[in-house]
Amino acid sequence: MNELIELLRDGRSRTLEMLAIELNTSIENVKRDIDFLERMNVIRRIEFTGDGKTGQSCDDCTGCGTGKKTCDGCLPKGGFQNMGVMWEVIDGR
Repeated sequence: MNELIELLRDGRSRTLEMLAIELNTSIENVKRDIDFLERMNVIRRIEFTGDGKTGQSCDDCTGCGTGKKTCDGCLPKGGFQNMGVMWEVIDGR
């Protein structure tokens, strides 16, 4: 599980399949470990949808005055629908 945590620390987005390959394990094992780490508050999922419900903000963006938390100017073209999921390691871990 320490290897998984270290991979998640780098901030890159990955699919479960990509994590399984990098960790040389099965997707089921990765899912189980991620579920456990989320329940233990070691990591949390970051979801980017571009609909203003991400919980993320664009502090330095001039286009975010629209009331959304993440504006269209901060999103890649086409949004994040084809991007892997991101998790962040909660501080102090």
